[in-house]
Amino acid sequence: MPRIAVEDNNRMSLRIRSDEKALLLRAVALKQTDLTDFVVRRAVAAAQEVIAEAEQVQLSPRDSLRVLELLENPPGPNARLLAAARALPVLP
Repeated sequence: MPRIAVEDNNRMSLRIRSDEKALLLRAVALKQTDLTDFVVRRAVAAAQEVIAEAEQVQLSPRDSLRVLELLENPPGPNARLLAAARALPVLP
């Protein structure tokens, strides 16, 4: 039987193995919550972790020291930077 398209985007449908569902239901019973709340909370936490990892740059100790050194003692402007600055319009 075909499914009718739902206009809102508040539902998500999953297919899981019966042993996985049994595991989830056991965890739900232990946490005294419902399956939807349990799955959504865990999925959102996992998504936030993935996004945080993707948005952070991990530097080695050597690279961290290099960044700190450059922040404390920045190099002088090179020719391209000076040319770009000269090309900017002068504000009154």
